[in-house]
Parts: sequence; C-alpha cells; structure tokens
Amino acid sequence: METFRKAAHHMYYEPSRKEDITIGITTRNDGVSPFPKNAFNMARYIKDEPNHITAHQDTLAHEIGIPKSHWVFPIQTHGHNVIEVSTQDQGTNIDTLSDNELYGIDGMYTFDKDTLLTMCYADCVPIYVYSVKHHFIALLHAGWRGTVQQIVHQLLLKYPYDYKDLKVVIGPATSNSYEINNDIYRQFQELPIDTNQYIEQREENRHGIDLKVANQLLFEHYGVPAQNITMTNYTTSEHLDLFFSYRIEKGQTGRMLAFIGQK
Repeated sequence: METFRKAAHHMYYEPSRKEDITIGITTRNDGVSPFPKNAFNMARYIKDEPNHITAHQDTLAHEIGIPKSHWVFPIQTHGHNVIEVSTQDQGTNIDTLSDNELYGIDGMYTFDKDTLLTMCYADCVPIYVYSVKHHFIALLHAGWRGTVQQIVHQLLLKYPYDYKDLKVVIGPATSNSYEINNDIYRQFQELPIDTNQYIEQREENRHGIDLKVANQLLFEHYGVPAQNITMTNYTTSEHLDLFFSYRIEKGQTGRMLAFIGQK
C-alpha cells in the first residue's frame, strides 16, 4: 500500500498519531512558474522569478502550518556532508540564497522542535529519518554520488543512540530507468551491499540502478531494522504528472521541496 498521500500542492507521509512529525514533498502542478507552464517550482537557484518561489513557499507554509521563518535550506552540491542545525539556523536561504551559509550540505539533522528541514529534488532520493524517543529528525539528498559516498552512513555516525530507535522514509525518486556506466558501476561495487539487489545489467556499459533500494540496503547494513524503513512506490521519472524529473526533462524543469519537522 502506498505510504504517501496527495494533498493540495504536496504529498505527505503520515506517521502514527503518537509521532508528531511532519513529512512531505511538493508536487509540480498548480503553481505560477514557467518550468514548464504553471509549475510549482520551489528552487531559487534556477532561472525563475524570485516572487514565484516566494508565492509557492507561502502556499506550502499555509498548507502544512509551519511558517517560513522556521524553515532551513542548505546549498546542495551532490556530496555527502551532513551537519547539525538548530533554531538559530531558521530562515537560512529561504527568502534569498546566501553565498556561503550552509554551503555544500546534502544532509541535515536537528534535535530542536519547530524547525523544518528542507531541500530540493528532481530525481535524487529524498530520505527522511526520525526518532520520536530522542526528538531527532534528519533529511538527506542522495543522488548517485551521495549514495556511493554513503551519505546514509555519514548521518548514522552523527546519531549517538541505538539505531533501532530510528525510522526511515524513502520518498519519490527516479526508478531503475536511471542508467550508469561501467565506471560508476565499479564504484558501487565497493559498497558493503549486494549490487545484484539494486543494479540491473543491460547492454555493454549500461546498468539500471535503483537508488532508493541502494539506500534502503545501506540503512539495513548499518543496523537500522528493515521493519523501520518505509519506501514509496512513486518515482519521479515515471510519474511526471506529479513530479519534476531533471533527467527525463533534460534539465528544463523545476524542483520539488522535501521537508521534515517535529512540532
């Protein structure tokens, strides 16, 4: 059964009622951006009018009940750097992008309530992690580089408690229609997980890779129980009615915003 539900301008994952966690990702429709027409683009770093993104942020803030002043947004570089943020970082890169604040960050975590962690996506894997017991939330951006560099492990190294207390939600990302070449395939062979479970051999120098499954296997390898990991069936590359896909749309498209917070 699908774990993400459709709301007005976003999909949301609903934890149990005892877990006061907000998890979701925006969709592409009913916005004002020309990426393409009437797109709900959430990225300030592409050639869109700033007021378009502001309007979309305001809409989302109203829908989820968390003001923009509580949001945190890093400058992502498809790496594996993970840092702790706090209430002092709220508002960073939300109204305007800075040159160096939270630069080169593809993973964030916090123990502070009323702080919404946000990042943009358009094929890479959004990974939400939380522990209600320890008031912990985290958000990861895992493309092939982040995955092969084990951004999952980088986050887990920052978590000082039992991994059995963690819950993981893997959101909409590209399917295994995404292909890698032999050079990249060899990098994945160095990981401590079985490539046969998430990479499919095709023609010479072509391999289909499922990055969602790869990250799931990494969490399991490092000790997060399989029953604590939930993965959506939605894929960006095959559900273009809902999501942007950088690869399918050859870069001429917007970005979704994934977010997680605890009240």
